[in-house]
Formats: sequence, C-alpha cells, structure tokens
Amino acid sequence: MTFHAFEGWWWHFLFIFVAGAIATDSWRFLGVAFGERIPEKSEALVLVRCIATALVAAVIGNLIVFPSGTLAELPLGLRLAAAAAGFGTFLAGGHMLLGIAVAEAMLAIGMMLV
Repeated sequence: MTFHAFEGWWWHFLFIFVAGAIATDSWRFLGVAFGERIPEKSEALVLVRCIATALVAAVIGNLIVFPSGTLAELPLGLRLAAAAAGFGTFLAGGHMLLGIAVAEAMLAIGMMLV
C-alpha cells in the first residue's frame, strides 16, 4: 500500500492519519506498558527525559533562528529577547503559562512597532 494507491480525495488524509497513528501510538503504548515498571529515579528514565527536553529545545531554537511565516518578518533580536523574557519569567515565577504569555506579548508588541 503506497501513498498513491487510490485516487480518492480522502485517501491522502486517511494515509497520513493511519501512518501518523502507527508512528506515535505504538510508542505511547510501549510507554504505558513499560513505564510503570521503570523506577522514576532510574538512569534510563532520566536519559529519556533529557532526550525529550533536548528535542523540545532544538525545535524552539529552530523556530527562533529559522522561522517561517509572520515570525520571519520580525528581527532576530526581538525573537531572542522574547524567548529570553519568557524563560526569565518562567524561572522567576515558576509558571509556564505566564512565561509563554510574556513571550507572546513581547512578540505582539514588537509586531506592532516594527
């Protein structure tokens, strides 16, 4: 079965949905099946958390340095300053949503001024 197997308008959407479900849900199932057996402080779980955090940081860095769409129209300095302000707010207050709100507000204000 390939991406071009059927001609219906719906086939592309179904193919992407099924392929995405298989790719993500299999790992979720394995995580649920084996997650309870691994102690929370084990080195394996710490490694998994470190890798997941590094992947999220890489995606955020990629969005800041190589943006697309409207974000690409803003200067790099503004994008970096908004990320730093949001992260600083998170570290100071410990609230993730507050840090996100500060970064977004800074970007919105910067969009109006640029």
